[in-house]
Amino acid sequence: MTYFSNPVETPSQQRLIEPPTDKLVVPSRATMHRETHLVIPHGHEQHGYGGASPRALLFSLVIPTFNEQENLPVLVQQLTTLLDAAIPHQYELIVVDDDSPDQTWQRGLELTQMFPQVHVMRRVGEKGLSSAVIRGWQVAQGEILGVIDADLQHPPKVLLDLLAKVRDGADLAVGSRHVEGGGVSEWSIVRRFLSRGAQVLGLLILPHVVGRVSDPMSGYFVCRRAAIADVELHPQGYKILLEVLGRGTVDVIDEAGYVFQERTAGASKVTWKQYIDYIHHLLRLRSLGSMGKIRRNFPVKAFFRFALVGLSGVLIDMAVLYLLHTGLGLPLTRSKIVAAEVAILNNFVWNDLWTFATISRSQKGWGAKFKRFLKFNMICLAGLVLNVLVLNLIYNVVFGQKWAYLANLLAIGLVTIWNFWLNLKLSWRVTQVDDPRSQGH
Repeated sequence: MTYFSNPVETPSQQRLIEPPTDKLVVPSRATMHRETHLVIPHGHEQHGYGGASPRALLFSLVIPTFNEQENLPVLVQQLTTLLDAAIPHQYELIVVDDDSPDQTWQRGLELTQMFPQVHVMRRVGEKGLSSAVIRGWQVAQGEILGVIDADLQHPPKVLLDLLAKVRDGADLAVGSRHVEGGGVSEWSIVRRFLSRGAQVLGLLILPHVVGRVSDPMSGYFVCRRAAIADVELHPQGYKILLEVLGRGTVDVIDEAGYVFQERTAGASKVTWKQYIDYIHHLLRLRSLGSMGKIRRNFPVKAFFRFALVGLSGVLIDMAVLYLLHTGLGLPLTRSKIVAAEVAILNNFVWNDLWTFATISRSQKGWGAKFKRFLKFNMICLAGLVLNVLVLNLIYNVVFGQKWAYLANLLAIGLVTIWNFWLNLKLSWRVTQVDDPRSQGH
């Protein structure tokens, strides 16, 4: 069956969408109106590309391809038949090809002659299914974005169910092999085991992300643009759904079952490297969640203020030590004790006025201030003992009695974090707040 007519005799390169080269960020509608991300050739402006105010469509479906010349025409025919009946003139199909040796991108350009809703991007130098999907979404005009494989293993008719679920209020609708109506056609026991094993591994590493859907390995889904807009994405491998779940703002999720079909043409691209990339992606998203918790629980600004105050204390300690020991000739140990105490007093004053000012203002009075100073003093003295212990551990055990000054620097850094955290929890903590009614009495 012929799905396309002969192309018009014009330079095919001019009909290609130029791939974005900036960060992998899907623009929101507001961002798209402020700046143009597309460089669209002459002749495609009527489809909504180019200009300062791109035309909004309801739906943009990205089809990532690599050596899919035989499958692409069949898929486009099926998709346009379905979508023309459901949402005529409200959609676009964006083929993103990774410079296929079989020239899939050229076949896509030929299809545009019969199907004007098809647009083609040819990427040279950048490869990978997940990044291809995002590049397609970056130039998409739709309020709703989707992805489908070009190998005909995702049945196009399920797309209408996914689209309907998002139009009914879901942020994300996922095609799943593991819900009612879903399944796989002729998978071997080994392939089934690997697929389920990857899902179980995902649940162990990243339960709060992977556990939100029944088929986290799915590459067939539809989502609202707003759910992933203006967020920098960092996909790894070919499981773009993990990135959407892990970094997007996805509240409402729905699923539709589909039966995964066997290929009729082309070769599978799933290799052991894909499984390694999948594990790496899980770990990166897990790290993102952990760092997010640290940022939420650890007051970074206050810590840097604490560190700057501590640096001023080091300078004062050195100056007083020099004045007492070298200038006045006092014994070294006695001079050091006095110098350290002056530095601690300096640090307390600045931390009380600046680093933890909000808490200090809520605990007024000299009695409360003196209590904070005693706690601060004790924590700093304990930190000094800890500094010596950590220094010896790093110098003798970790570095094998080498790099003494580097060991000291590391010890100071660790103890600074220790001192800050303890002071935050003990010296400057909200234990009692002055009753406003008692002020002035």
